[in-house]
Formats: sequence, structure tokens, C-alpha cells
Amino acid sequence: MPAAEPALQQIHTLYRHHHGWLHGWLRRQLGNSCDAADLAQDVFMRLLARETLETPREPRAYLGTIARGLVADHWRRRALEQAWRDTLAHLPEAEAPSPEDRLVLLETLVAIDRMLDALKPRVRTAFLWAQLEGLTCPQIAKRLGVSLATAERYVATALRHCYALRFGP
Repeated sequence: MPAAEPALQQIHTLYRHHHGWLHGWLRRQLGNSCDAADLAQDVFMRLLARETLETPREPRAYLGTIARGLVADHWRRRALEQAWRDTLAHLPEAEAPSPEDRLVLLETLVAIDRMLDALKPRVRTAFLWAQLEGLTCPQIAKRLGVSLATAERYVATALRHCYALRFGP
């Protein structure tokens, strides 16, 4: 029997025994059944995408942990989408991007948000100060109370993440 079959069987068993519970839990978290159904499916898609699958001792806790991350992503994306809509609402109609460009820009914002969220807080702070406030590494080092080498490493780390986002790992 191929190695993938036991994992598929395990996911099937998790789905059969816990999908209803997960959907209900997500419905209570999100306030609607449609988003709950989408995220419940996303939980199982995440499991299918894994190369290996450990047998969880507490299946609902295991599924809930995955789902909580997806719920956090869901709400963060909703907030980002709302901020984007608010920004667009303040643009003169002649300057507003086309619907296609709006989608591309929103997806880019989501990718940048994801990248920034993956950074450690001090690395993210150093990077944002450098990019948005134009601070130099010595200024960042002073603000953070770290050595110049550490500030430079923080900014370089963030820049590598940007490079990977743009050009792939």
C-alpha cells in the first residue's frame, strides 16, 4: 500500500468524524455559514497539502488550532480589504484603478501583509522604519536599543523576505 493512502484515510476519518463540529465552531466564530464552510474546507485542504500527517491525540484541538490560524487570516484579510475600499473611495474617479488592477493591487497588499506578519516584531519594526520613515540603520539601532550590526541584520532579513516574495525563494 503506498504511503499516501494511510494519510488520506486518516484525513477522511477526521473529515467524517469532525467536519460537522468544525463547521459549527467556525460558524460561531465567523457569524455566517458560508465563510465557515469555506474555512472548514480550507482546514482539510491544509491537511491534504502536508507531506506527512501525525495522528492527533486530540483531533478537535488539532483541527481547531489550524482553524484558528485561518480565522485570524480571514479577519486580517477582511480588515485589509476594508482599508483598501476606504482608500479607493477617497480617490477621484479619474485616478481610480481598473477592476483588474484593483484585484492585483489587493492581492499584492495581502502578500505584503503576510510577509510582514511572518517577520519577528523587531525585524518588522526596523524594516518599516527604514522604508516608511527613511531611518538609517544607526537611527534604527538607537531607537531599538540594539547594536548597529543587529539593526543592519534586521533590515537585511526583511529585505530577503521581500526579495523572496517578489522573485521566489
